[in-house]
Amino acid sequence: MNTAKSLGFKVDLIQLEDLLNQKIQQVLRLIEPSHTLETVIYRGWMLSPENYEKLYQGLLKKNLKLVNSPMHYTACHYFPNSYHIIEDYTPKSKWIDIEAVHQDYNTIYEVVAEFHYQPILIKDYVKSRKHEWEDACYIPDASDKKQLDFVVKNFVERQGQDLNGGIVFREFIPLEKIADHPKSGVPLSREYRLIFFNRQLLQVLDYWEEITYDNEQPNLDAFITLASQFNSNFISIDIGKNVDDRWLIIEVGDGQVSGLPENAVEVERFYKSLKLKIFEQ
Repeated sequence: MNTAKSLGFKVDLIQLEDLLNQKIQQVLRLIEPSHTLETVIYRGWMLSPENYEKLYQGLLKKNLKLVNSPMHYTACHYFPNSYHIIEDYTPKSKWIDIEAVHQDYNTIYEVVAEFHYQPILIKDYVKSRKHEWEDACYIPDASDKKQLDFVVKNFVERQGQDLNGGIVFREFIPLEKIADHPKSGVPLSREYRLIFFNRQLLQVLDYWEEITYDNEQPNLDAFITLASQFNSNFISIDIGKNVDDRWLIIEVGDGQVSGLPENAVEVERFYKSLKLKIFEQ
C-alpha cells in the first residue's frame, strides 16, 4: 500500500471481514464516489466469485469500475475455466464439483481411474495445500484408493468453508528440483510468476523467495501468446521447468489477488510497471 501511494496511486482501504459478512455498504462507506466512470484495481486476499460480484457492483454504484468484471475474474480464478486455453502447456487435469464429492466417492474413483498408476496432485478450483504435501496434496499412485481417500478427506476437511468450487486432480509431472522448502518440505523448483495487464507482459517475478535463482530465463513467447486468449484484463500465469527442460504452466490467476514477493525492490518495480501501462491506455 505504501509503495503504491508513494508512486502516485490513490489508495483506499476496505474491511475484508465486512465483505465476507455480506455488509457491502459498510465495506465501501469511506470510499468517495467519482464524478466520471473510473477504472480501479483491487489488491488483496482472494475473494469468492460471489463476494467479488458484490464488491464489483458496490463500487460501480460509486462510478468506480474494477479492471476485471466478475466474468473476467472467474475466467482465471477458477481453474476449470482456463484449462481449455492452457491444456497443451499444463499437466493433464480432471475435476469434479464438491457436491459430487460429498455424495459419493465412486465419482472420484471414476475420474481418477483415467490416471491409472500415475502420481497425482489435488487442489480445489483455486488453491492447493502444497505445504501439506503428503497429507493433503500428493498421491503417489492414483490407483491406491486407501491413500486417495486419506488425502481427499484431509484436503476437504482442512479447506473447510474455504474450499472453492470442487476438486481438481492433476497429473504429477516432476519439476527440476532445486531445494526443499525449509518449513514444509515441499520440493522447490525454478518457477516464475508472469503478470499481464491488458494482455501485455507487465513483470516476471521469481516465485520462490526461499531459493536463489540463476540468470537463466525461459522463452516466454508461447505464454505471451496464450495470455492474449484470456477474457481478462489483469492475470497471472505461474510457470515451472520440468525435469525434461520443458516449461509448463502451473497455475493461472486473477492479477488483482496474485501475491507479490516481499522484496521491496520487486514490489516497487511492479507498481511502476503498472503505472506505465495505465498511462499508455
